[in-house]
Amino acid sequence: MNMGQESVTSTESGFIAPIASAVRSRRVSAMEVLEDALDRIATLDGQLNAFCTLDIEGARAQATEVDRRIACGEQVGPLAGVPVGVKDLIATRGLLTTYGSRLYRRHVPSEDDVVVERLRGAGAVIVGKTNTSEFGYGAFGHNALFPTTRNPWDTGRTPGGSSAGSGAAVAANMVPLALGSDGGGSVRLPAALCGVYGIKPSWGRVPVYPGCRDDTLPGISSWESLEHIGPITRTVADAAIALSCMTGPTPRDRASLPSEFAAWAIAPPETLRGKHIAFSADLGWAVVDRKVRLACETAARRIEKTYGCTVEFAQPEIGDYGAAFETMVGMETDREGLRRMAAEQGVELKDWLARLLERKWTADEFTAAQFARKRVVNATWRFMERYDFFLTPTTACTAFDLELEGPANIEGQAVASNAWVAFSALGNFTGLPTASVPIGDQSASALPIGLQIMGRHLDDLGVLALSAAVESMYPPRLPPVSSARGWAT
Repeated sequence: MNMGQESVTSTESGFIAPIASAVRSRRVSAMEVLEDALDRIATLDGQLNAFCTLDIEGARAQATEVDRRIACGEQVGPLAGVPVGVKDLIATRGLLTTYGSRLYRRHVPSEDDVVVERLRGAGAVIVGKTNTSEFGYGAFGHNALFPTTRNPWDTGRTPGGSSAGSGAAVAANMVPLALGSDGGGSVRLPAALCGVYGIKPSWGRVPVYPGCRDDTLPGISSWESLEHIGPITRTVADAAIALSCMTGPTPRDRASLPSEFAAWAIAPPETLRGKHIAFSADLGWAVVDRKVRLACETAARRIEKTYGCTVEFAQPEIGDYGAAFETMVGMETDREGLRRMAAEQGVELKDWLARLLERKWTADEFTAAQFARKRVVNATWRFMERYDFFLTPTTACTAFDLELEGPANIEGQAVASNAWVAFSALGNFTGLPTASVPIGDQSASALPIGLQIMGRHLDDLGVLALSAAVESMYPPRLPPVSSARGWAT
């Protein structure tokens, strides 16, 4: 079935709401929506490797149950029949969850992550698991278990990561919603490189369990003070609906926040008039590709002109916090458990994770990193007292060669392999709500560029409102590898 029928084609409210509305009204069935998604995955994923594990029979059983409940007159949630991909770092009950590592190549969780449990309760259909780097340690889409995930805009380039499969699956229109996790940018980075929307809500908005709260699995209980879970979608409206189903407290995550918002509604653009916005193309020190710099500057000026905001070139006095961030990651990683497990299984860990485990830190270094983080956090909240939003590029460059961790050169300057992710970890250090929205050249062949939007403490709705305003200036588009059919038409 082609889901491009008029009942589900409206993009004014995104793609999720029309799908769920059509399913609830029985204009289409959840099974028909699922089969359309599976058809697209079968057609495209051989090129992209976005999904590492499909659960076709399980998904069909879920869709059948949604249709049964509707036929019986039962209430179904706002995600009724919506196909969803779940990053392979997020636990799914009864479904292989490897964390991108050979250490867990046969691991099948006995419980869902809280966020998966909530999506199922809202009527979503979990299609399968999307690919990631090993334990999420690396902003790319390759590991030792599965084929490397490719960018739908150019299959010779990286989709970013570590939520690589989720970004590629949504960009290629295989599913309208995929979950990502974000400890240093892993929702926003693939969103930027794949030309889709990704938001890391305020720390605690979306509970994380078991994930980094699990005390039983070496390697999984990592990045506890940095980790977030967020949606990757084609539109801001779709992300808002997903967040309405994902947020709220649970005793399983002591950091989870009360439900502050009656609805995750997007405020109209006129509410942005008079807002004060800071913009920095480089944080005062980062090396940034000129195309990215120009696109983000242009977007900031368009926001100012279109919505009556005041935009100033400014940045918090934080300096290069990369070393402190890496040390915090080292401190929050179960390094001893991972080393022991790898030795017992005879498994060689690779890339950034292997270097992390080989490095020897001192207690003084961990303490110094904690204090460096405090300085960054304090400098940022003082800065945000003067501004409603802080805009930067999401990434320092566009998508680069597939197998690299990062480009060796940006704008003719030799850089470290992680230089391209200079902007993202600030949102994790501070816990502030931060999103990436596509901007830039709208031609069919242009590689995507993301504008990063950071809001004040707990102002997730403000970030959504500004994201939607930017989206209206740069309408969502499909990559060449995809086609114009499905719910994206």
